[in-house]
Amino acid sequence: NPTHPAFSNELPEHTLQIHIFKMSVVDQPLILGENLSLEPFPQQPPDASSSTILIVGGGVTGLINAWVLLDRGYHVTVVSKEWASFTDQQRLTSQIAGALWEFPPAVCGQHTDILSLKSLAALAGVQMRASNFFFPCPIEDLPAQHHKMEETANSGVQGFSRSAESIHKYGIDPRYGAVDAYEHLAPVIDTDRCMEWLMLLVQSKGVKFHTETIAGDLFSQEQELLSRFAADVVLNCTGLSALSLAGDKTCYPLRGALIRVVNDGTDFPKVESSLAITADAAQDNEIVFIVPRNDNILLIGGVAQPGRWDLDLTLESPEIKRMRARAEAFLPSLKHARLDPEYPIAQGLRPAREKNICVERELRTRTMDLHGEPMEEASRIIHDYGHGGSGWSLSFGCAADVANLVEDVLHNLPASRMKVPEKVAVVDTRLATGSEQSGPIRARL
Repeated sequence: NPTHPAFSNELPEHTLQIHIFKMSVVDQPLILGENLSLEPFPQQPPDASSSTILIVGGGVTGLINAWVLLDRGYHVTVVSKEWASFTDQQRLTSQIAGALWEFPPAVCGQHTDILSLKSLAALAGVQMRASNFFFPCPIEDLPAQHHKMEETANSGVQGFSRSAESIHKYGIDPRYGAVDAYEHLAPVIDTDRCMEWLMLLVQSKGVKFHTETIAGDLFSQEQELLSRFAADVVLNCTGLSALSLAGDKTCYPLRGALIRVVNDGTDFPKVESSLAITADAAQDNEIVFIVPRNDNILLIGGVAQPGRWDLDLTLESPEIKRMRARAEAFLPSLKHARLDPEYPIAQGLRPAREKNICVERELRTRTMDLHGEPMEEASRIIHDYGHGGSGWSLSFGCAADVANLVEDVLHNLPASRMKVPEKVAVVDTRLATGSEQSGPIRARL
C-alpha cells in the first residue's frame, strides 16, 4: 500500500524476477518517494527551462504517464477528445475495464510478454481481495495455465494457495465442472473512482488539460503539434485510435461487456472475492468473470469479441444473456441479483494489437537538408498503446519505460525497436493488506 511504504535501496528478499521490454539506453526504475510521489505537487518541480511533454489520450495510460513525467520535473499537457464521466452515458474504456490484477496474461485480452503492476493507494479506489481461478480439469492438463500458476506461486505473490476446497468455500455449483482452483491476493480497482482520483492528482501536480480531437497520422502533423503546444516530445496514448494516429494496421478492437449488479448482501450473500474461469479453460471458450467493483457493485462478465467496433449490446443481446446464464450456473446465488439501476451494463473496446503492446519511439525519420546535404532527422514521437485487457495492470511499467524514452529523445539519441533483455528485478511482491506489515515497493518496471 503506497500510502505507508517502507523504502529500501537494496532489492528485498521477496523480489519477482520477470522479463520486460527494454527500449531505452536509460534504465531508471520507478521508486516511490524518489521519483514518484502521491503528494499533490511534483516530486521534482519543473522550472522555466524544463521540457514540455504533450500527451495525446486521456485514459489510464495517458494519466499514469502524466503522473510519472510530472514527478520527473517536466511540464505536461494532456490532449483528449473526451474525459472520464460518471453519468449513465457511455464511459471511457479505462472505466469499463474489469481492472482485476492477475499475473499476466490476463483473463480478458492476453499478451505474450510479462510486465508488471504498481498498485495504487486505497484512497484511489483500490482494495486487496482474494482472487480465485477455477479449472474444469487438473491444472497440469492445461500447460499454459499450469505455467502461469507456477510463476505466480514462485513469485511470492501474497496469499497464494491451491485447493479444490475453494469450489465449496465460495458456493460454486459442482455441476458446472470446476475441479481445481488456486487463489492469491490482488488489487481490485474501482475504475470510476480511480480515474477521478488520477485526474485530480495530476491536476494538483500541474498538468494542463486540453479538449480536442486530433485526427490523422501524428507523424505528418508532428511539427505543428510541437509548435502549437510548445512541446518537446509527443506521447501517443490513444489506445485504439493508434490505428490512424500511428498508422498501425495491427490494432483492432476487442469488444467487452460487463453486467453490474447490486452487491450489498440483500439479495444474495455478498461476494467479497473475485472468481474467474479463463477462456482457454472455460466451457465453449467463454469467460466467467465475477469481480467486486467496490463495496456495493459486483461485475459479471465477460465477453471478448475481436474485430467488433459497435457498442450496441443490451441486456437482451444473446451474448449478454449467455454471459449472465454462465455466471448464474457457476455461482447460483447470482440468480437473485438486482441490476445496478444507474449503470446496468458496461461495454467498451479494448485496444488490442496483433503483435503485442507498442512502447517505443516513432521509427520513421524525415530527410532534412543540411547545407545541401541530406540528413535523417529522428521523430520526437513516443508510442504507448495496444494494452488489450491489461491497461491498468501494465500502466506503470510502460510509463517507466516511456519516461526513459523521453530522456533518449531529449538527448537526440537514435530510435530503436523495443527488445527483451535478461531478467531484471521488479516490485516487491509482498502485497500489503492493510496490516502494519508492508514490504518495500522499490520497483524496476
